[in-house]
Amino acid sequence: MTIARLSLIAAAILSITACGKQQSADTASAPASAPVTVEVVTDIIKIGQASPMTGNIAHLGKDNEHGVQMAIDEINAAGGVDIAGKKMKLELVSEDDQADPKTATTVAQRFVDQKVSGVIGHLNSGTTIPASKIYNDAGIVQISPSSTAVAYTAQGFPTAFRVMANDAQQGVVLGDFAVKKLKAKKIAIIDDRTAYGQGLADEFEKAAKAAGAEIVKREFTTNQETDFNAILTNIKGAKPDLIFYGGMDAQAAPLKKQSKKLGIPATVMSADGTQTGEFIKLAGTDAEGTYASSPGKSLEDMPGGKEFKEKFKNKFGVEVQLYAPYCYDATKMMVAAMQKAGSANPAKYLPVLKTMEYPGLTSTITFDEKGDVKNGAIGVYVVKNGKWEIVEVVGGGAPAAAASATASAPAPAK
Repeated sequence: MTIARLSLIAAAILSITACGKQQSADTASAPASAPVTVEVVTDIIKIGQASPMTGNIAHLGKDNEHGVQMAIDEINAAGGVDIAGKKMKLELVSEDDQADPKTATTVAQRFVDQKVSGVIGHLNSGTTIPASKIYNDAGIVQISPSSTAVAYTAQGFPTAFRVMANDAQQGVVLGDFAVKKLKAKKIAIIDDRTAYGQGLADEFEKAAKAAGAEIVKREFTTNQETDFNAILTNIKGAKPDLIFYGGMDAQAAPLKKQSKKLGIPATVMSADGTQTGEFIKLAGTDAEGTYASSPGKSLEDMPGGKEFKEKFKNKFGVEVQLYAPYCYDATKMMVAAMQKAGSANPAKYLPVLKTMEYPGLTSTITFDEKGDVKNGAIGVYVVKNGKWEIVEVVGGGAPAAAASATASAPAPAK
């Protein structure tokens, strides 16, 4: 190495040292009243959320994600979670289960591997049920905001909960309403063969038969089909008064449009998978006169529902689709249980969650021994002038006007 090169290196070192000393001097002379504070967050509580983010019901999946995100953001903005006197932040871990049972189990295992403290999900019964075993085996608490199949909580897993009424309750209300209020004597039933669609159709069929109706046709399709002409043509010959569809809005909309085109005068009825703004958007003017149920009260009738609707629209730029309020409640209730237990460890807060009473947006939530919400309300809606209008509410502390209109309907058993 040349002497000239060594001189250059020495000069550079002296320059760096001088800069360092100058920095120290500047820092030392800085006024004590202007400290630089850097918050380092090392304590994180991970909350998993799983729903379909792609496919024909992605709009519902994003709605679920938004509901969880809104709850987490509010809690963090208020200072985080107080766990035994220690402030902790929440982190959303969101996954796309594609409404596919196999993908759902893969997602569930990822949540286990990431050591989430709890899971809000899944959206569909067909994904919730297989995933629930993985969560139970790992001891992770799962609260579904939207899965209504009876089989979910019937498995007896102590980690499984849901914050809305199940299909047995919906089936009773819908079957009774179809026969007693809509005077349907001959009924055709179609379902999409998913755990949700078939389970709901089975419960509806039992209730409709018990109320005195005749089931003239029972058909099935898939949750990806959009051409129902063959099924509807077959049904048309049986001259039903009412067609019940067990499935989601992406299929219910073309089914309703095609029944209208074929000149079938029967009323079309479905449940919560259809009671969405997307159904009206897809079916257009043919949506008129469609009936559907939804667990819980309407958003407008929920305490704080109107405020939630406005905050949601301002935050995400879209309207509430369906299950976001239940996701919001499920998240806040789970975190409240952690705070009360003084731990984010599922083994510690699970006993608290089982027995607590939570004053939520959707209702005051308490769970029975299976993990089902107690006294879950069921609302029945009809599309009128391009909007879903509430017809009646059964259970869940129905308003006086609605309760008097449903006096002849049996309260759903829990």
